[in-house]
Amino acid sequence: MAARRATMKDVATLANVSKSAVSLAFNDPKKLSEATCKNILRAAEELGYTQDPTARMLRTHRTDSLGLLLPQQLDKVLENPYYTQFLQGIGQTCQREGFTLLLAPPLRGSMLKAIPYAAVDGFIVSGLEYDRGEVKALRQRGIPFVLVDSEWHQDVPSVEVDDSQGIRELVEYLLAQGHRRIAFVAIETDTAGGYRHWKGPVQRRMQGAIDGLATADLGPESEGIGIIEVPCTRAGGVTAFRALWDQKEPPTAMVAFSDIIAFGILDAAREAGVEVPTQLSVSGFDDLTEASWTTPTLTTIRQPIATKGRLAAEYLVEAIAGDATVSTHQQRLATTLLLRESTGPAPRQG
Repeated sequence: MAARRATMKDVATLANVSKSAVSLAFNDPKKLSEATCKNILRAAEELGYTQDPTARMLRTHRTDSLGLLLPQQLDKVLENPYYTQFLQGIGQTCQREGFTLLLAPPLRGSMLKAIPYAAVDGFIVSGLEYDRGEVKALRQRGIPFVLVDSEWHQDVPSVEVDDSQGIRELVEYLLAQGHRRIAFVAIETDTAGGYRHWKGPVQRRMQGAIDGLATADLGPESEGIGIIEVPCTRAGGVTAFRALWDQKEPPTAMVAFSDIIAFGILDAAREAGVEVPTQLSVSGFDDLTEASWTTPTLTTIRQPIATKGRLAAEYLVEAIAGDATVSTHQQRLATTLLLRESTGPAPRQG
């Protein structure tokens, strides 16, 4: 038979104080003398007493927890080292401000359905490419939130990166290296109608590609230019390589919209005996740790992932505290093109 759990009354009796004094010792210790507070906490430790978190939440209307609303299921998220760096940034703020973090993946395939089940004080919403009702639902609930890598919404704080500029610089570099058969391997959007209907970071990265191609009088429909969507996983990169390399005239360069996809392309190219970059140039977007030590090292576009997470968490903490000015925070962070071993001149024809 389980032992009876110690109660606040038990602590009060042992410490010879009132129940209200025990409550103050845990929730507002500044209202007690240091000696009284130490006496109560000593009694609580002796009895093994801890506060009931549910009762505390009902009393304070706070969970002291931030929620991260994710665009993918946890197994897919945890495959991608991007989220490790992003969570490190959020964790820095949580540790400093005294918050815990709750991960909220889609429920039955819907980010919207996950919202009511998360006991948090506010949400960081990551990778919301188009508005399926999440923003409206969060506003209706009156719960603070910050958008990351999303579409801009008035009066909602947001953090994003300059996706377009980095891709444009990369495409201009590939063109200067003689590449004219270039495939863009985009993160799957589940959007009908092709790239013209994309939104969020995928749209911005594709726009950078279009702007870069235009400098050589090329466009998405030009001969030799291809676009494919795959899941944002290593396996997605393998799928992309196999589909593109099987073409009669395969691309001489594959521009992946994330490093994790680019790693899959490199894996598949190695398995197929395709030399990178002699036969095929490969690039990514993120600058994950593996990008600098994989063979060959990966040309990529560095984005400040941890900084993005830290800023988003800071904005959310400010919003939870009731700072009215936080709604004006619309931060766009710079990207940097890093040229490494996986890209080079286009192979000679004939």
